[in-house]
Parts: sequence; structure tokens; C-alpha cells
Amino acid sequence: MPVEIIARQSAVDVLEHRLREDILDGTHGPGELLPPERELAAGYGVTRTTLKHALSRLEQAGLLSTRHGIGTRVRDFLRVGGADLLPMLAARDNGWLAEVFEVRGHIGALIARRAAGRRTVRQARRLAELLEAVAQAPDGDAAQLADVEVHRELARATGNRVYLLLTNTLFNAYLPVRAALRAPFEDPAEAAARLAPVVRAVADGLPDEAEAAATRYLRATEKIMLGSLLPPGGARPAAPRA
Repeated sequence: MPVEIIARQSAVDVLEHRLREDILDGTHGPGELLPPERELAAGYGVTRTTLKHALSRLEQAGLLSTRHGIGTRVRDFLRVGGADLLPMLAARDNGWLAEVFEVRGHIGALIARRAAGRRTVRQARRLAELLEAVAQAPDGDAAQLADVEVHRELARATGNRVYLLLTNTLFNAYLPVRAALRAPFEDPAEAAARLAPVVRAVADGLPDEAEAAATRYLRATEKIMLGSLLPPGGARPAAPRA
């Protein structure tokens, strides 16, 4: 029987998680100063050294801001935060994940359209190779990763590097829950067939067809992915706000 390795959480890991949850659920609200370190450490039952390490991590994550002589303040991440927060937020709340997929749909369709109008012959060949890698993947995990590379190449084919960075950002946003979103890729041949119309339209230089095919593909995979997160009889993730 294979041995399952279970990651051990340190006191810093546990405290970081608790503080992050307290920040995101409003226990420590945006703009508020956290209590003094001695008081905060006592409240969480940890040493000040453990607290300092946890606070440092959350500051690096963009949730806190520390100023010498003033203290540590909770940042209003919806006002000043960036896309680097998305992986943490999507892993915590399926509502955020649903919003990530909404943006994925808009950006993905636009990328396919731009790629169809700008791709080179070499990029068209590369897309065909990457699509074949999806079809030949040995399992769902490998097919999922191969699918990601197709979308990176589509973004690259637009000739606009910002689209490539946006694509990376969106994939990173659901990276923490990637294993739970593997359902569309469990049959690699079917996954490739689903994606093939997008690649074909881009390779043929047909922007309208590429955009329409990408929209169909992204909606279909979104439905499968989000559906796989539902427990039996569970509620669907919160719909994106208008």
C-alpha cells in the first residue's frame, strides 16, 4: 500500500490561516489597526515570534501593512489589492472562483479572436502539436496541464504579452484547487476534441469563428468544473455579481 505523505502544519502556518480567515471574514476589518503584538499574541495563544512570522507572511500576501511607530493595519484589498490575491481568495471561497471563471470566459474569447488574426504559421503548427499532446496525455492530470499550454500559446499568438500575463494570472487563481477541477480532462481524447474547434479556427485565421468556438469551449468546461465542486445536493457557487 503506498504511503500517503501528510504535510505537517507549523504553528506559524496555523496562525497565518486563522489570521487570514479573520481578515477576510471581517473580524479584522479593512483599515483597522490590529491590536498591539503582545495583546494579539496572547489572544491567539502563540508567542510573539510566531505572530511576527505570520504577520510577515500576510503582509507579503498583501493583506496587511506595517509602519514603524504606528502598527499593523488591515489593507482594503478590494481597493488596493492586485490579481496576486486571487489564488488565496479562490481557494477560500467558490464564489470567487465563479467570478474568476466569468473573467476567464471574457478574456479567453477575446484572446482567441486576436490570435486568429495575428498568429504566425509557426504558431499555428505549435497549437496543433499542443492539442495533440492533450489527446495523447496519459491521464486527466496530464491532459489538464497540456490544455493550459494550449491556452498559453493562444495568448502568445495574439502578439500582446499582457494577454499572456493575464492568462497566467487566471490559471494561477485556480491552481490551489486544480485537482478538484480535473473533470473535463479525465478523458484526454474527449478533452482534445472539445478544444479542437478553437485551435482549428485560430489556425485557419478566422476571428469570428475562433471567438465563438472559444466561448462555447469555456462555457462548457466552466460548467463541468464548477459542477464537480458541488457536494451531492449542494448549492451552486454564488453567481458573479453584475
